[in-house]
Amino acid sequence: MNKNIISLFSFGLLLILIGAVGTFFAWDQAMIFIGLGLTFESLALLFFAWKRLKNK
Repeated sequence: MNKNIISLFSFGLLLILIGAVGTFFAWDQAMIFIGLGLTFESLALLFFAWKRLKNK
């Protein structure tokens, strides 16, 4: 895998984790962190799929 894809994936997981912890403390911005994390996860998935399809 490319380092960019791994970086996006791990950053997305970090944001989701921060958002999950934030929901326990009733932070107002917790859902924003979860949404951003899911966005980065989706980008990593799209880049991964694009590279796989491009190589075929």
